[in-house]
Amino acid sequence: MSIALTTQIICFTVLSLVVIIGALGVVLLESIVYSAFLLGGVFMSVAGLYLLLNASFVAAAQVLVYVGAVNVLIIFAIMLVNKKEDLKPIQDIKSRRIISTSICLTLLSLLIRVDLTNVWSLSSPQNSVGEESTIRIGEHLFSDYLLPFELASVLLLMAMIGAIVLARRDVMNKDISTGLPVDQELIEKSSKPLLTNKS
Repeated sequence: MSIALTTQIICFTVLSLVVIIGALGVVLLESIVYSAFLLGGVFMSVAGLYLLLNASFVAAAQVLVYVGAVNVLIIFAIMLVNKKEDLKPIQDIKSRRIISTSICLTLLSLLIRVDLTNVWSLSSPQNSVGEESTIRIGEHLFSDYLLPFELASVLLLMAMIGAIVLARRDVMNKDISTGLPVDQELIEKSSKPLLTNKS
């Protein structure tokens, strides 16, 4: 076994463990801020796995799009919405956990089945796409996968607008001129006696 192959195996093992542990932390940690930062680590580790596959363009796109845009957007949304509020108890929490766990285990079993039933053949270096990978990705992205690409951008825009609305809901519930909540101002106006002209 050569030094290069040993290095690749070590890097793949470390990056895979970081992806698995980070993904579990994203799901299981109660602090949403820690989950967001762990999600950034997962994205970076996936980019490292792409580098091991000689997919440098996909790795750069992973860092720029997911780490630099999506994860930062998630962190900003958390910072805007994260208010110190008491958590209310969730009804039927046990049944929800059972349902979500069964769905996750079903998806995991399907992935394992696909992995074990398919024959994964390694491509030779002679069949490598090389520098033409960027051209092929661009062709597929703007032809075959144009609709999912545009839908993803619309989804990100909706998430950003929703985060702004949730973060500014305390201001939106107040009247700009008086600073009072809209409901309270209506109550005060309705409770005042009506002025009648005395003749």
